[in-house]
Amino acid sequence: MNTKRILVLGSGMVAQPCVDYLLRGPNNAVTVACRTLSSAEKLVSGHPRATALQLDVASTAELEEAIAAHDIVISLVPFIHHAHVAQLAIKSGTNVVTTSYISPAIRALDGPARDAGVTILNEVGVDPGIDHLYAVKTISEVHANCGKVREFYSYCGGLPAPEAADDNPLKFKFSWSPRGALLSQNTSATFLNNGEEVTITNKDLMAAAEPYHVLDGYSFVAYPNRNSVPFREFYQIPEAHTVVRGSLRYEGNPAMVKALIDIGWLSTESRDWLAPGTAITWSQIQQMVSDAESDSENALIARVDALCGFTETRVKNEVIDGLRWIGLFSDELAVAKGNPLDTLSARLAELCSFRPGERDLVMLQHKFVVEWQDGTQDTITSTMELFGEPDGYSGMAKSVGVTCGIATQLLVDGHPVVAKPGVVSPYTEEICDLLREEVEREGIKFEEDVLGSG
Repeated sequence: MNTKRILVLGSGMVAQPCVDYLLRGPNNAVTVACRTLSSAEKLVSGHPRATALQLDVASTAELEEAIAAHDIVISLVPFIHHAHVAQLAIKSGTNVVTTSYISPAIRALDGPARDAGVTILNEVGVDPGIDHLYAVKTISEVHANCGKVREFYSYCGGLPAPEAADDNPLKFKFSWSPRGALLSQNTSATFLNNGEEVTITNKDLMAAAEPYHVLDGYSFVAYPNRNSVPFREFYQIPEAHTVVRGSLRYEGNPAMVKALIDIGWLSTESRDWLAPGTAITWSQIQQMVSDAESDSENALIARVDALCGFTETRVKNEVIDGLRWIGLFSDELAVAKGNPLDTLSARLAELCSFRPGERDLVMLQHKFVVEWQDGTQDTITSTMELFGEPDGYSGMAKSVGVTCGIATQLLVDGHPVVAKPGVVSPYTEEICDLLREEVEREGIKFEEDVLGSG
């Protein structure tokens, strides 16, 4: 038996579906490595061909040794570590898989990876990942029928199911790091609109959120994120004058996050008065973060009003109530984490987590405005509505973890479409068709519709 040794770095929520999928392969042996051994042991429990390993990715010597002992390494740790993992993997001739966007640091390894005969496969999660599979499918079909994609919109949200979304002011629950989720809403965004490149600063991004209809029964708002401009080239739609990729949230979330940004809660700057072990109340932190006159509720609210510049009384009242619900005006002692963002993130992880039996929802929709040869236009949508399983895989874990497992298995099998030396991602029709067929076998599918024509 030709055993394939697969190393999984990280034991977060998407790791379990990935590991379970890979262990279907009778020739696969999986090692799950995590800084906390008990977390890794939990993932491999009951699997005779799986092993837990205690490993800190910050320890280069230990990491290098572990990577060299395997045929493939899947990096499910924060993206900032991917390039280092890939560098060590190139040295030992180990293939690499990540679910993250290709960073400049990863892109720079394309030549060395080619020279070493190593594949660095990226963007095989949900967003990025599954989104590519169905964008490329529709675009290829439009082009095959001599049509042109004039406008392209793609919005994705990892959300609580509607019935689980109304018990907190953020209208959100964290199935992944609150820190990462909040930071993703505090970045700038660039996109194409009617042929012009538009940039929205992180300060203004949440204010740009607008109602967006995906399916009946949902009250979504949407806002752009990251840089959408390169996707005109990635998706081979040079004819498009509008290209926007962004995020979905329930109504009320962006206003709440905008207030946290305006007040100063999303700062990652270390503060002496938030040093771990410091005895400090939430109202005192709120005073320090916002530079309020005192830590009385009236003074804190007055400062929030001044910083946020509310234009609607309703929004103001909802935000104030939300801050109060989080406890930011209270005399309760906080657990200081060194900076405002980490301190708040730990609090929200407690308050806004999924409860037993609650489901999450991954909603992803592409919208294409297509112009045909005769001058008529159609609007085509391609939509995934994926609910998690109560007390089972979350929708996010399944869509990311299973997709990653599928891509890894194809690489393990040496499939020529995937197993190419260098930096690889699913933007071509051949790789997208291959991955999409396997993803659909796992029950992850999109519904396509033509909304109207003109």
